[in-house]
Amino acid sequence: MRWTDKHVSVVGLGKSNLALIRFLVRRGVSVTARDRKTADELGPALQELQLLGVDLRLGPRYLKGLSSSDGIFLTPGMRKDFPEILAAKADGVEITSETNLFFELCRAPIIGITGSSGKTTTTTLVGALLEAVGHKVYVGGNIGRPLIEHVDEIKESAVVVLELSSFQLELATRSPQIAAVTNITPNHLDVHGSMESYIDAKRHIYDFQCESDVLVLNHADRHTRSMAKSARGRVVWFSSQGEVPTGAFIDRGRIVIAKDGRTGRSLTDVCGLDEVLLLGDHNVENVLASCAISDQLGVPPGAMRDVVSTFTGVAHRLELVREANGVAYYNDSIATSPSRAVAGIRSFDRPIHLIAGGYDKRLPFDEFARTVVERVKTLILIGEAGPAIHRAVMEAGGGAKPKIISAGSLEEAVSLARESAVSGDVVLLSPACASYDMFPNFEVRGEQFRKWVRAFTESSECDSNSARDETRVGISFDDAQ
Repeated sequence: MRWTDKHVSVVGLGKSNLALIRFLVRRGVSVTARDRKTADELGPALQELQLLGVDLRLGPRYLKGLSSSDGIFLTPGMRKDFPEILAAKADGVEITSETNLFFELCRAPIIGITGSSGKTTTTTLVGALLEAVGHKVYVGGNIGRPLIEHVDEIKESAVVVLELSSFQLELATRSPQIAAVTNITPNHLDVHGSMESYIDAKRHIYDFQCESDVLVLNHADRHTRSMAKSARGRVVWFSSQGEVPTGAFIDRGRIVIAKDGRTGRSLTDVCGLDEVLLLGDHNVENVLASCAISDQLGVPPGAMRDVVSTFTGVAHRLELVREANGVAYYNDSIATSPSRAVAGIRSFDRPIHLIAGGYDKRLPFDEFARTVVERVKTLILIGEAGPAIHRAVMEAGGGAKPKIISAGSLEEAVSLARESAVSGDVVLLSPACASYDMFPNFEVRGEQFRKWVRAFTESSECDSNSARDETRVGISFDDAQ
């Protein structure tokens, strides 16, 4: 490995970079670990780093001396325009990431999936489809365990499926052999600065492909559709809103695969839409994307049907927590943007008591507010973005406004929702915001929602078929979408 016997700085000590540090130290790399947190704030990670023998630079001056490094590995989501980082780059220091190193060292073919929403569900579903036909599959990236520590055990015969956020792609220097973009809507503009910069980061998933590679795109999304013009590899489509020449689409209520063969174009049936267990039109798109991707690796339609018709989703994504007294409680904590929350709200045709709000990523709430007016019975607001959402809903046209309540905590919000809901209603946590003002990430927020739902309904007569905890929980770093 080219970093052996070099000195590198690893900036940001979250889950992925801690795994990176362990990997580098075992290979003889000298590491300075840097984080703006103090030693007390690092918690258990501090002792692990001390045992690894790395140099620690913590607190307000954690970026001092960056230019003395041979390379700098930045955590996903960190701004790249800090003066110390710009100065190091000007001095010729390589700025890179754990994701880049994994791409550099991985021997197996990589499927990379990005988009503003749907990444985790699509990534997990593709992994399940490939496992169903006997592939050895490693699923990671922005979910699950960091794969850098396992890169040496991944054989050429395996397949790697990575969820890739805009933050992870921002510094990318390589692209996966099969790249997919599920959709593009405004997100993370507080970090990227503009929609153009955000889209540019997403484009890196295919910018370094070659002619033999494949790019899978959503034909129904204007941003992803336009990416075909700059594709370096072969383009395959999926669409929920019309036929595509090659890829997956809906034909008379059924999912089909279109292929160009020697004797012309053929259509192969996968399954009916009524066999898809996942809720919402957005999840139909995720299934279409997964079928289009897995078809490129030879997964037959029968195996697609078997998996799609039994796949119940990933935790924190329209996850049924419990049904009590006729009220269904759904955890959609992954909805860290307004567009994601809109998709969640539109998944139900029952009266909705919506819990929304959190850290404001400075995204527009216009469409979200219109959807709330159209579909929501009670809106319960939490977090710092609550006032902005309240204003947007009051200014939105389209009909009578929902009842709007402010809550001081998620616990109070769940209690208020339970009091408001009657049999036949839905209580939905779909915040439209990140979690940072109240929780460290969206998983913790979702877990707390589960906790309070169960606490407030445990004495009720519950449906014997209530949803159980997911055993495969996707973990996103820093709410990165």
